[in-house]
Amino acid sequence: MIFQNPKGAPELACNECGCRWFDRMTNCCYECGAQVSERDLEEFAEALRLFSERRIAGTSSPGE
Repeated sequence: MIFQNPKGAPELACNECGCRWFDRMTNCCYECGAQVSERDLEEFAEALRLFSERRIAGTSSPGE
């Protein structure tokens, strides 16, 4: 699950429990132990790329 923090940056959250804390070495949620899927990691990387592009362009939200 991806959501935006108050500054507009994407953050990855666990699909099972909503926790935002992950063990980056094993790609597992610290709270419930659920595995972060490769698809979720790819979607998060894309969301970060788009966020970065918007910041470089001087906009803060996808609709601008």
